[in-house]
Amino acid sequence: MGFHEIRFPASLSFGSAGGPERRTEVVTLANGHEERNTPWAHSRRRYDAGLGMRALDDLETLIAFFEARRGRLHGFRWKDWTDFKSCPASGTVAFDDQVIGTGDGETQDFQLIKTYISGQASYARPVAKPVQGTVQAGVSGTGLSAGTDYTLDPTTGVLHLETAPDAGAKITAGYEFDVPVRFDTDRIEISVERFQAGEAPNVPVVEIRI
Repeated sequence: MGFHEIRFPASLSFGSAGGPERRTEVVTLANGHEERNTPWAHSRRRYDAGLGMRALDDLETLIAFFEARRGRLHGFRWKDWTDFKSCPASGTVAFDDQVIGTGDGETQDFQLIKTYISGQASYARPVAKPVQGTVQAGVSGTGLSAGTDYTLDPTTGVLHLETAPDAGAKITAGYEFDVPVRFDTDRIEISVERFQAGEAPNVPVVEIRI
């Protein structure tokens, strides 16, 4: 499976609809009770990048992006405007936004994650496509220097610390991130409504596993 490290134009994805989906298997027993199970450890996001009425230049950009990805063949980055930071949308990224691991005195590589908490329940989402230049890291409440204390692989979201943190030390990180996706269609229909304007009513995009 090919993946192109390029983001779908953020100006075109702004206003798109979509979000996470889960797969839950529900079996209703004879007594009316239910048994529920899921084969998915992680949610999968879907979006509709239908652009509505746009300038023909925007539609040309969409077509060029679609053709360069060969339709569904190659994945790409997508900015989810509702969820693209390690902190709340109105906040500023900081090195202590998310706890991504605990030191054991040996481990130097840590996967970026974002934890969603509601009540006593939580879900840790792996972040594989951080935005380069936005990632900050820290250990035990102290910020680290990029390039000196740590490096990041922006294609996998793995943070490498030059020195293994002591046992029990909290490793934290803050970042912006993209969602790895692909087009969920090999066909785009565009209608030219009037001079210099047109419409692409349905452009489905689906998250892929990396």
